[in-house]
Amino acid sequence: MTKLIIQIPCYNEEETLGATLAALPRQLPGIDCIEWLVIDDGSRDRTVAVAKASGVHHIVRLPHNQGLARAFMAGLEAALRAGADIIVNTDADNQYCAEDIPALIQPILQGEVDIVIGARPIWQTKHFSPIKKLLQNLGSWVVRLASNTDIPDAPSGFRAYSRRAALQINVFNRYTYTLETIIQAGQKGIAMTSVPIRTNYVARPSRLVKSIPSYVQRSILTIFRIFMIYQPMRFFVLLGSIPFGLGFLLGTRWLIFLLMGAERTRIPSLILAAILILIGVQIWIFGLVADLMAANRKLVEDIQQRMRRLDLDPPQPSPQVVSKGREARPTGQRRRMRSLYTEDDPLDTPFND
Repeated sequence: MTKLIIQIPCYNEEETLGATLAALPRQLPGIDCIEWLVIDDGSRDRTVAVAKASGVHHIVRLPHNQGLARAFMAGLEAALRAGADIIVNTDADNQYCAEDIPALIQPILQGEVDIVIGARPIWQTKHFSPIKKLLQNLGSWVVRLASNTDIPDAPSGFRAYSRRAALQINVFNRYTYTLETIIQAGQKGIAMTSVPIRTNYVARPSRLVKSIPSYVQRSILTIFRIFMIYQPMRFFVLLGSIPFGLGFLLGTRWLIFLLMGAERTRIPSLILAAILILIGVQIWIFGLVADLMAANRKLVEDIQQRMRRLDLDPPQPSPQVVSKGREARPTGQRRRMRSLYTEDDPLDTPFND
């Protein structure tokens, strides 16, 4: 049975949540069960009451406002615990057209990819300002560069995850999950694609983008941080190449003047060149250390993913192999028989019989 859970992070969304829930599908081809999940990120209005009145199946309540990224991860965890095979994330302001959910989940149902991002017609969206359109496309270009993917609309919150992909997602940033999850998935080799979607007119201003300068600043900091986490060597090599290159040029200039027999020794230029070269080399060393730490982080993430699978996935019964002419013993009996011939050490006992 294939279960789809549609999750909606909310913060003071009583005015629009009802219309958003009313537009959600009840049945879809290829899906046996559809459930709704609302994440209340410390709302002070009637968001939870509206969700209950609309028949929401699951409500996750955070004690106080923790930000969109934390609410998204809380919903993802709850959806996995509820047995979701596919998780669709949408916004509570009804800006995304719920009729596009079948197209959004189709590539996952067909087994082609594990993440599908809904691509909005940004340039054709009338209620987007020219500056917002430019920033949306610029941010998507930077994310494509960082993630080695071809996702055209990285900030889109209308997206679908397979269970396998959701188990691998970790969001470190508290501001937004949209950019980080794409870069993270690209670095982990999770298959992604995008499908065109439609949008509805939203009258109220975005709560995430309070001002264009703050949005640009937060987005740049998020991208830089993700670069340092997932591509530390590349980041620090590029960063260290700037002072190293300047120092190399100054040193070359000093050497040329020296060979030409210039009267002035230009010692300050030589000292500055040496300092810049040393700074560049130091930054490269930081990159090497960060790269070694990244290898350790990957091991920790693999362990975390394995633990999440053990915690969230239902146990699968292992088939008992019966040899010819022998009767299969119960697991406990086989374990007792083995203890007669081995030391009583848990490390000598396999995890699975």
